[in-house]
Amino acid sequence: MIEARGLYTATLLRGGQVLVAGGTHNGLVAAAELYDPGSGIWTATGSMIEPRTGSTATLLSDGTVLVVGGRNSSDPLASAELYDPSTGTWAATGEMNGVRDGHTATLLSNGNVLVAGGYGSGGDFLGSAELYDPSSRAWTAAGGMIEARAYQTATLLSDGKVLVAGGYGSGGGGGPVPLASVELYDPDGGTWAATGSMAALRIAYTATLLPDGKVLVAGGANSEGAVTSVELYDPGSGTWAATASMAAARCGQTATLLLGGKVLVAGGNSCSSGDPLASAELYDPTSGSWTGTGNMLEARVGHTSTLLRDGKVLIAGSAGSSSDPLASAELYDPGNGT
Repeated sequence: MIEARGLYTATLLRGGQVLVAGGTHNGLVAAAELYDPGSGIWTATGSMIEPRTGSTATLLSDGTVLVVGGRNSSDPLASAELYDPSTGTWAATGEMNGVRDGHTATLLSNGNVLVAGGYGSGGDFLGSAELYDPSSRAWTAAGGMIEARAYQTATLLSDGKVLVAGGYGSGGGGGPVPLASVELYDPDGGTWAATGSMAALRIAYTATLLPDGKVLVAGGANSEGAVTSVELYDPGSGTWAATASMAAARCGQTATLLLGGKVLVAGGNSCSSGDPLASAELYDPTSGSWTGTGNMLEARVGHTSTLLRDGKVLIAGSAGSSSDPLASAELYDPGNGT
């Protein structure tokens, strides 16, 4: 990339390019850049209005990208902005009803965006959620989650509901603790309901919707460090079942659903100490097993992973063995596992 980055966003655009925006590198970054898979080259595009880190980026139905919240210096943000690929420029859009950092953003089947949880001012865990309507560019309340949480995962299910799981919560004691609780948001009724809890407490894990409609949750960490355990959520029964564990304990890894239906999990670290990992593994939903695949060229944690149109996976940025943000990027080819 043109600039080394950590805690940034990466979004596959309709035209096949990848938009990378914001993050940190010797301070906050407002700059954005585009990766062109055809040429393998990065080029600068318009900078965001506000530098931010830890924000979310969502590709909207009209092809624009909505970037929401995050932090500017030490303060969470309520602001949001839109990137227009046709002009390469950013424009402010409606502000959220409150500041958020460490939240999730999910594009719903009706084109609205559900933003949930995160940290508010003063570092409080948020249970609130909001909906962004691209047609009016306005935010409305979307009810409260059952449990306030931050850095959770949010997965759009095949039936249009959103599965929100894990992350940090207060655990009743006020301080941040990993959660196992899970809940569902129903866009039709605008309501939240509890569903089966995960078997393990998890933060910094991955959640991937599989072709059969189940959700694969892998790795992450509990209060003692990274784990190898993996679970499957069945929306039909609302229950979790164990599946084969990964070969390596991973926290802060990425997970990418490949075109063939397997899931590529790459990088991460122990979440408590230790260097990032360069290793990667593949999960096969048919057999419920993991196999090793080619190592990344550079060990990474907190990086991004983007499935390109040709089936390759773009891995970029975040922390390497020195803990400094990386500018390097690499491509994984499922055809030969390298």
